[in-house]
Amino acid sequence: MKKSKVLTALLVSTFVLGACGNGGDKKEGSSGESSDLVKEYNTVFATDLETLDYTVSQRKTNSDHYTNFVEGLLENDRYGNLVPAMAESWEVSEDGLTYTYHIREGVQWMDSEGNEYGAEVTAHDFVTGLKHAVEKNSETLYIVADSISGLSDYVSGKTDDFSTVGVKAVDDYTLEYTLNRPESYWNSKTTYGILYPINEEFLTSKGDDFGKPQPDGILYNGPFILVNNTAKSVIEYDKNESYWDLDNLHIDTVKWTYNDGSDPDGLFKAYQDGTLTAARVYPNSAGYKDVVAEYPDAITWSDTGGSTFNMTFNFNRGTFDATSKTTDKAKEDTQKAIRNRNFRLAMLFGFDKTAYNAQNVGEEGASRSLRNTLVPTEFVSIDGKPYGETVEEKLKALDPDAFGDVDLAEGHDAYYNAEKAKKYMDLAKAELEADGVEFPIHLDMPEAETRETNVNMAKSLKNTIESSLGKDNVVVDIQLLNQDKYLAATYQATTGEAGDFDISNASGWGPDFVDPSTYLNIYDSRKGDMLKTLGLEGSQIVEGKDPSTAAKDSIKLSEYDALLDDASAITDNDNERYTKYADAEAWLLNSAIQIPIYADEGVPRVTNVVPYTKPDGWAGIAANKLKYVEIQDSAVTVEQYDKARADWEAEKAKSKETAE
Repeated sequence: MKKSKVLTALLVSTFVLGACGNGGDKKEGSSGESSDLVKEYNTVFATDLETLDYTVSQRKTNSDHYTNFVEGLLENDRYGNLVPAMAESWEVSEDGLTYTYHIREGVQWMDSEGNEYGAEVTAHDFVTGLKHAVEKNSETLYIVADSISGLSDYVSGKTDDFSTVGVKAVDDYTLEYTLNRPESYWNSKTTYGILYPINEEFLTSKGDDFGKPQPDGILYNGPFILVNNTAKSVIEYDKNESYWDLDNLHIDTVKWTYNDGSDPDGLFKAYQDGTLTAARVYPNSAGYKDVVAEYPDAITWSDTGGSTFNMTFNFNRGTFDATSKTTDKAKEDTQKAIRNRNFRLAMLFGFDKTAYNAQNVGEEGASRSLRNTLVPTEFVSIDGKPYGETVEEKLKALDPDAFGDVDLAEGHDAYYNAEKAKKYMDLAKAELEADGVEFPIHLDMPEAETRETNVNMAKSLKNTIESSLGKDNVVVDIQLLNQDKYLAATYQATTGEAGDFDISNASGWGPDFVDPSTYLNIYDSRKGDMLKTLGLEGSQIVEGKDPSTAAKDSIKLSEYDALLDDASAITDNDNERYTKYADAEAWLLNSAIQIPIYADEGVPRVTNVVPYTKPDGWAGIAANKLKYVEIQDSAVTVEQYDKARADWEAEKAKSKETAE
C-alpha cells in the first residue's frame, strides 16, 4: 500500500498526523484505569479524502476512512488474528486452491442517512466488487490479478467473459474463490478493499458517481457512516446503529479536522482544551517543555508498524518545474550520477538517518523507529529465525567490502559511515568524470513549505549528505512548495515522468498481505506498483513503449525481476520461498535502489486511547478500523501503557497458540 500502504500496500504521505478525540458521554467498563469511556473520537488529517471507491484506491489517506465504512470477509482482532467479519466461517480445499466462505446472513446495506437500503450483503456483492475493480483498472489489481484463476487473462483482454474468473457466488451466502496456485497468505488479502463487496443495483444507479467522496457515494455495512466530507476542513462519521457487531464498537462519533502542520504545538494545545484526546508531541518544539511539565508520567511512544518510509532516487526524471538546475547539461549530469551505483552507495553511507529522525522525535527517540530494510526484519520467519537475519547474510555475501560490517536489526542506523561515504564518492566521481559529468551534482528535493518538522528533516539530510560527501561533490537543493504542488510532484504523481524531484522522502509502503512479495514486488520492472516513485513506468506504459527502458537497464532491474520470479515460483514451502525473497531484498539493498529510513509510528504522544484496544495486524486495511478502540477520560500513563503492553503480549501469544 502506498502510504499511506501505507499503508496498504497502500500509499502513505510522510506527514499525515494522527490523534484521537476527547469529550462526550461516558459509560462504565473501560479496560483502562479509568472506569469511564468517552464516545467521541476526534483526530486530524493532512491530505484530503479523494475517493470512497474502496475497490480502486491504494492510498492510505483514503483507506483510513473507508475501512470504517465497508468491510470484507475477514478482519483483524486486537491480537493480529484474522477473524470472521462478513464471512462467518470458511474452508480450504486439500490442494489449497479453493477457498469457500459462508457469508453472514441478515447484514443489511445502509444508506448515508442510516436507513436500510433494502438489500442484504450477499456473496453476489463480492463478485460485483471484483468485476467493478477490473472495469475501473483498480490501483490494487496487483494484489489479486495473478492469484485468482482467470483474472489476469480477463484483465489483459485475452478473455471477455467474467464467468471464467475464479470467483463465484455458489448461492446467496456461499462465496468461492479458485486460485492459480496455493497461497498460504490468501486470507490476509481479504482484508483489502479490492475484495470488498458492492451492491450491483446501487452501483448501476450511481454510475460514474459511485465512490465519490461524499456520504451518498457508497453504501455501508461497516461500523460507521460518513456524514460530512469538506476538503481541507473536516471529515465526520456517525456510528452505524445497524452494525452487526455493536458490542465491539465503543465510539459513537468520529471527527477529523484538517491540519496543515504549520503549528506542531497546536496539537497539544488542542488536547489540553479537550478538542483532541491524543496529540503527537514534538521534543524539539518550543512547547515541549509544557508537555513535560503537565504530563511528566504520561508521554508514551507508539509502537512501530509495518510501513517503511524511504528516500527514493528518480532514475528518469521528466519534469523540471521545481528545480535549481539552469541547463540541460546539469540535468543530464544528475541523471548519470543517480544511475551510478557507487554514487548511490555514497549517498547511503553519507546519510545520517539518526540525526534526520531526531528532527521529528528528538534525540531520545531518534533511533527507535529506524529501519534498514524494506521488509521489516521480523515480518516473517525462516526456519524459526527472523527473515532479516537471512537478508543480512546474503547482503554481506554480495559485497563484503560495502556491507560486511552491517547489522540490519531495527532501531539503529546500519549504514551511516562518513569514511565509507567518501570512499564510494571518490569511486563514483572517477567513473562519472570519465563520462563527462561535471561536479558538484545538484539534487532537487521537494518539501511542503508549511510543514515545519519535515522541512527541518530535509535540512538535516542536506547537511549530513553535503558534510559527508563534500559540497564540491553534492549539493541538495530543497525545493519548498505549497502542499498541492508538493503532492503532485511526489506522493500523488500519476506517472514516473510526472515525478518532479531527484530525491524524495514523500512516501512509503505498507504490506497488503503477509508475504515478503507484498513489499518486494513494488519494484518489479514490469509491473511494480511503486515504480513511479523511482521515475520509472510499469502499468503506465503507453502503446507498448516504455520511456524508462534505458533507466531500468542502467540499474539492471531485470536481475531483480529474475530473483522475484524464482521466489514466486515456490508455493509449497514457506521457508524456501522466503529465502528466495531474501535474495531479492539483498540485491535491492546492495544496489541501493532506495534507502530505507524508518517505520511508521514510533513517535511520542499524550493520549486518552486505552492501550492495545485497537485492531492489530501487519497487512491490509482492516487494522486501521476504529472498531474495538476504547477512549478513557484521562491521559494514559507510562505505567498503564507498559502494563497493558505486557498483558497484550501474553494474550497475543495465547491466541496464536490457540489459532495454531
